[in-house]
Amino acid sequence: MTDSATPQSRTSLTGVIVATALPYAEDGSAPAGLRPDLDRYADHCRWLVDNGCHGVGPNGSLGEYSSLTDGERRAVARTAVAAVGQDALVVAGVHGAGAHQARYWAELAAEDGADGVLCLPPTLYRANTGEIVRHFEEVAAVGLPVMVYNNPLDTKIDLTPEILREVAAIDGVVAVKEFSGDIRRVLHIKEQAPGLEVVAGADDLVLEALLMGATGWFAGFPNVFPAESVRLYDLALEGRVAEARELYEPLVAAFRWDSRTEFVQAIKRGMDLVGRYGGPCRPPRGPLLPDQRRQLDADMRGAVQALEAWVKAAG
Repeated sequence: MTDSATPQSRTSLTGVIVATALPYAEDGSAPAGLRPDLDRYADHCRWLVDNGCHGVGPNGSLGEYSSLTDGERRAVARTAVAAVGQDALVVAGVHGAGAHQARYWAELAAEDGADGVLCLPPTLYRANTGEIVRHFEEVAAVGLPVMVYNNPLDTKIDLTPEILREVAAIDGVVAVKEFSGDIRRVLHIKEQAPGLEVVAGADDLVLEALLMGATGWFAGFPNVFPAESVRLYDLALEGRVAEARELYEPLVAAFRWDSRTEFVQAIKRGMDLVGRYGGPCRPPRGPLLPDQRRQLDADMRGAVQALEAWVKAAG
């Protein structure tokens, strides 16, 4: 963000923040023969913001943080800050197995100029409520606004509304990225933790979440359709439901890939299909299977055709 932003204005981590995909370049000396292509990544971050997105999220699951070396992971965050930090939010993923790892990454994010952090609960075992709260207390103590991330499918820890009530009492925790798949959670969280911003985490539930009171979208498919995603977000917040549905419904088949195991490969393939560069993933993620690729390509064709018709009708 610009230097003129006040501390209060920087505590909000809402809007359309893109969980950025990470491009690689072939390099025989790098792990798996692929190194992060930081020039291409900077260009991608800039393109997203130029198309209206409110921020970028480096080093999330979509950004393959768990496949990066420590040096690469820090370089990715620094690249995002350098590319768009004067114009948009940078919310860096600081996920770690325990509180000391997550706090370490939060300290580096603060040092490198990020506006906030996105943080999973402990990632390698099923922590209890007290351990979860202490984990987030350590991260929040660094001083950056914290968006906690509820992804029970991957972490096996469900940040229920009752747990979030305790987490929301931590100074500096400002939002939750909600990815449980249960749309009832939006209102339940707002009841239990009324000061906590709810951010939609699943692309194929984003309109439903926004209409129920979510104020942000921490998103995957805006890597593919940034301007259209921002338009959808704006229509929803303005209460223009019929127009939002007209834009959203033809995209849902593609958006469902955001909630599948192959979401990284699918979104990168989607980028390739619209003329951007997605490219390969590092192991353990391999290429899509032939049947998956055919289905994704069909879903993407439907989305692109619908968007072309939508643009024509709007113009």
